[in-house]
Amino acid sequence: MAHSVRRDAPELPDFSLLKRLARDQLIYLLEQLPGKKDLFIEADLMSPLDRIANVTTLKEHEVDKLYKVEHKSIVSTSDQLCFLIRPRIQTVKWICDVVNADKAVGKFRRYKVIFCPQKFYACETLLEEQGIIGDVTTDEWSFYLLPLDDDIISLELPEFFRDNFLEGDQRWVRTAGSALHLLHSLYGPFSKVYGIGRCSKMAYESWREQVKEGEQRVRQADIGNVFLIDRDVDLVTPLCSQVVYEGLVDDIFRIKCGCVEFGPDVTSSDKSMKVMLNSQDKVFNEIRNEHFSQVFGFLSQKARNLQTAYDKRSGMDIKQMKTFVSEELKGLKKEHRLLSLHIGASESMMKKKTKQDFQEMLKTEHSLLEGFEIRECISFIEEHINRQVILFSGLLPKDYRSLKAQYLQSYGVDHLLTFSNLKQLGLLVEQQPGETLTVMESRVGKLVNDKTAGKLTDAFSSLAKKSNFRALSRRLNLVPKSDEEYDLRVPRDMAYIFSGAYIPLSCKLIEQVLERDGWTGLEEVTRMINGHEFAVTGETCKGDHAEQFSARIILVMFLGGCTYSEISALRFLGKEKGYKFVVVTTAITNSARVLESMLDNHA
Repeated sequence: MAHSVRRDAPELPDFSLLKRLARDQLIYLLEQLPGKKDLFIEADLMSPLDRIANVTTLKEHEVDKLYKVEHKSIVSTSDQLCFLIRPRIQTVKWICDVVNADKAVGKFRRYKVIFCPQKFYACETLLEEQGIIGDVTTDEWSFYLLPLDDDIISLELPEFFRDNFLEGDQRWVRTAGSALHLLHSLYGPFSKVYGIGRCSKMAYESWREQVKEGEQRVRQADIGNVFLIDRDVDLVTPLCSQVVYEGLVDDIFRIKCGCVEFGPDVTSSDKSMKVMLNSQDKVFNEIRNEHFSQVFGFLSQKARNLQTAYDKRSGMDIKQMKTFVSEELKGLKKEHRLLSLHIGASESMMKKKTKQDFQEMLKTEHSLLEGFEIRECISFIEEHINRQVILFSGLLPKDYRSLKAQYLQSYGVDHLLTFSNLKQLGLLVEQQPGETLTVMESRVGKLVNDKTAGKLTDAFSSLAKKSNFRALSRRLNLVPKSDEEYDLRVPRDMAYIFSGAYIPLSCKLIEQVLERDGWTGLEEVTRMINGHEFAVTGETCKGDHAEQFSARIILVMFLGGCTYSEISALRFLGKEKGYKFVVVTTAITNSARVLESMLDNHA
């Protein structure tokens, strides 16, 4: 199974403080509306809220009834209404309608709107335009960071990817900067900050502005280095099918705020069950980062070990049995229950993936990553036209038109917008007449000989979405040689997370930068990514034991989401190099969520 942790690996900071701060601030805001009140919660805040303050806590602070925001007439009879919402125009408009409906019938209530994590100018402007700015009080619940596990923290902002990278809306940049500022205040100072991507650079600048505005406090560092990375630097990885256990569970059952709901097919009963997936689950913690092909063997061995532990009761005397019951039996029963759940989940996933021709799909993905057998890949896509893929040199015009026509016929013309969004992000590329890879490379070669810098830049721009991935793959050795046998039982590099076929570009960049202590030697790579890379030295370590340990704790912030596969890859890298990685992400993503963001045409 997975490599054991190095003895000199540092201990991670305690991020539960983030929960306590968020809980205390929420309680303070609720108490600003004294007396009984009804609380309306936006749907995508319900799960994060449950991780911070449960119903009992809310009731203790005079929340009478809880409602989900549904953008329709309300049934509450309370004379105090509190709204916990995201700063969205549609939701604010609904609140305006609620208030104005009350005013129309002469009903007097007190209203409080709590924006999470912050309020935007557009929301306050709408309240003023609708004539209710004097009828409501507004506040902010600065809930930026939700710890999902010891080494995973989420901003729970899935819309960040679409808003920033597709629509060019930078409203969440300051939120990311504020999250970084909070981490710096509690766990800094940071010794070095590396970043790549336009959004990362803006988030860094926002954080530095907030540092200058606030008080400077000297404290011991818990986190040494920070790496900021834009999701659009690597859009290949989230579109690859996940094959590590945690990634597969997310793809099939959808992990939400670190919690998954297993249906009757997993629980072997007539009821579904919600299960928290984190390091406290001993069975899950041992298999979460493993390639799925290795999971059944581990679970089988675990079941035999548990049976052996139960069987030892047979030779016990009364005193030994009493000790066994009081000290071991409860833990064994809990482990047995968790083991049964994960065996059920594995069996369910195996059945579903077998029905989906999963092995054929993986083979096709690997061929695309290697740039081989493209014609066979096109044929596979035509037969299974239920998802989009990346083709590194662009689709030939006839293939592009054929696939587009077949997709629209199968799923409707509404997806014309989907194709437009995919093209805008560079996920779906049609080769222009005469611009095959060979022709373009020849053209660039001629321009190099001519030493025409301006024209060279134009040529690289036109190549940007056609050949860069292949060039990056060769430069960084992202695709290991296929003629070498890859033993998934003893993985030799991060490629194991994709069956030895591909090392995530995002994680490889992080590895290279940490090895080089900056971007020196990666100039060609950053030019191909057009990455706005930067490296800044902050407060330096003073050399004592604690600070040497903190220097090997690396905080990686993904702006636009990251996958569980990338998290597994970084955990592997940390074990190999003696680092501990803390992943901070705007949301957990995967291929389905990336494509959903292309389909979602929200205002």
